[in-house]
Amino acid sequence: MIRLFAALAMLLGFSAPAIAQIDQQPKVHARLIAEQGEVAPGGTVSVALEEIIRPGWHTYWINPGDAGAPTTLAWTLPAGWSAGAIQWPYPKRLPVGQLMDYGYEGKVWLLASLTAPADAKPDTNVVLHAHATWLVCKDVCIPEETDLSLPLTVSASPSPPYATDEADFAAARAELPIASPWPVSFHVGDSLDLLVAAPAMAKAEPKDVAFFPLRDDVLNAPAPQRLGTAEEGIVLRLTPTKKAAALKTLDGDLVVTSRDGSVQAFAVSATPGAMPQASFTQASGGLSLPLALAFAFLGGLILNLMPCVLPILAMKALTVASHAKASRSVAMRESLAYGIGAVASFLALGGAVVALRAGGAAIGWGFQLQEPAAVAGFALLMFAVGLNLSGAFEIAQGITAGDTLARRGGSLGAYFTGVLAVAVAAPCTAPFMAAALGFALSQSAGMALGVFAALGVGFALPFTAIGFSPRLLSLIPKPGSWMIRFRELLAFPMYGAAAWLAWVLSEEAGSQGLIAVFVGALALGFAAYAWSVSRDAKSHWRRTGAVAAVVALAVVAASVVYADGGVPRSAAAPGAAGPLAAQAYSPERLAALRAQNRAVFVDATAAWCITCLVNEKVAFSNADVQAAFAKKRIAYLVADWTNRDAAITALLQAHDRSGVPLYLYYAPGAGQPTVLPQVLTPGEVLDAIGGKS
Repeated sequence: MIRLFAALAMLLGFSAPAIAQIDQQPKVHARLIAEQGEVAPGGTVSVALEEIIRPGWHTYWINPGDAGAPTTLAWTLPAGWSAGAIQWPYPKRLPVGQLMDYGYEGKVWLLASLTAPADAKPDTNVVLHAHATWLVCKDVCIPEETDLSLPLTVSASPSPPYATDEADFAAARAELPIASPWPVSFHVGDSLDLLVAAPAMAKAEPKDVAFFPLRDDVLNAPAPQRLGTAEEGIVLRLTPTKKAAALKTLDGDLVVTSRDGSVQAFAVSATPGAMPQASFTQASGGLSLPLALAFAFLGGLILNLMPCVLPILAMKALTVASHAKASRSVAMRESLAYGIGAVASFLALGGAVVALRAGGAAIGWGFQLQEPAAVAGFALLMFAVGLNLSGAFEIAQGITAGDTLARRGGSLGAYFTGVLAVAVAAPCTAPFMAAALGFALSQSAGMALGVFAALGVGFALPFTAIGFSPRLLSLIPKPGSWMIRFRELLAFPMYGAAAWLAWVLSEEAGSQGLIAVFVGALALGFAAYAWSVSRDAKSHWRRTGAVAAVVALAVVAASVVYADGGVPRSAAAPGAAGPLAAQAYSPERLAALRAQNRAVFVDATAAWCITCLVNEKVAFSNADVQAAFAKKRIAYLVADWTNRDAAITALLQAHDRSGVPLYLYYAPGAGQPTVLPQVLTPGEVLDAIGGKS
């Protein structure tokens, strides 16, 4: 009844004004897929009901949680045919306001078995019909239904399963809970404690464990589930309802997420029993909000020293230098504008990450550089900044000198310098940032944005402080002709950044991406030329130059769009491009190597990650490190996140990270990996792998 009233409230109460804003298109696209097209008389064939769910929406598990209703499948079958019940894959916890739903997002396969009658005649065709219904919810809930059909052939010698669907059926079966190999017991008091008598699992310290009861009235679903360990195994502390006191058995699915990101679900039937003393961990690795804010602030400060940000900060230094003869109010205004631009950009990036993840996207820090169009746009932006600094064209901004600055001001230019600094900071992850961002993306949207704001404040503070401190301003050299030469010199780091981004684009979109960015750069250069030579000409030529510049900029925009359709460069042979003999990371490969009792080093990296590239040159190219890897037969797995990869995103999330780099060392037989710092030295790598003599 609780679930019914909650669902009615969602449909008829606070959701009512929003219903008119929801389009009439289906939120779920469903179809039936047979594992094979032929079945023997008396034989059985597996069938999947595939639900492709619109991003941001979800359907429900057999126990929907606080609100909702499970999918149903009503078959209309010929005489003698029979259908089994839906086989439910493990669900996810899906918070909706103050409620907690259990269900599915994205794509889900619900399996069932169909059995032909023993007297079915071979070489006959049948069409099986089913009526599917489901409730799909976001901020509102919408019931949907459809009629589906499935043709099959009865054959004395059925053909094998379809090879094209083999992997999908295997993946669907992997998400079905298996019977727990360990005894499970529970005790109800102020809390409901669930003990899984698996000491080995406790030693492995799983990343997360969640329990989904089959009954909807025994747990307070929105309450957090706390994981603890004891000598006897793992203990999950839950919040019971009053009805839990009368439980004789507790049935449900236990979903265990390992440190490597792999997930296994177990069907449990717990009986009452005594609970051992257990130590319980805190959420998000024990990181509290105040500590996360402090880490974000420190990470933002340190981010100013990372190599990807230095070219932009050099531009800002030129602006600060031009303040030497300007009024203090101008210096304060522009420094504040720079800080506002930086903080606003971090909030915008944080908001985008939070929104996309809420919609089901597997993304993290630096996600925009996983899109070829964004990389092409950044490359052309760096090239345009370089042209501006070289004097190919002029735009009123804060990087001017003397009296001009005093008269005009450059707050808008300072603001966009802050925006640009944050944009190019995305390839870098500074110390302290990883823990803070990992915490942020596991919290509510408000708390996450608070962490991103602290990161922005830390990033903006040094240059903002200079504008507000007369003593610091007095240390800046006086404006003069040196500024013109320094400005021209700063163009070359911009060109270098553009060249690096073009290389990143070649990794993501192949030759098509390179062609696109080269054509865009050519058009951009022509646009700057046309604008510069015509702006002081007579009106006729001024209009002609403006039109030519606009046409060239249209070509620039088209080149960015064209870059997005490229195909990623084919991977080189393992180990061919890097300092260590490498294999591609996958959860299956990691599990296989660990099963062989091999030492494994996982390097989560990306072509656009400057910190990763520096670590590769400084630490992994070191002769002692390479010799230690070879001597200890350490398998080196590279998790390349240059393009978006859900498996690598899951690996990052399993270790409270939202972006690369991430370095993990699995010693032979170890239950969990050693997590190395983000900025590496050869000594730190050798210490982690035990390679020092």
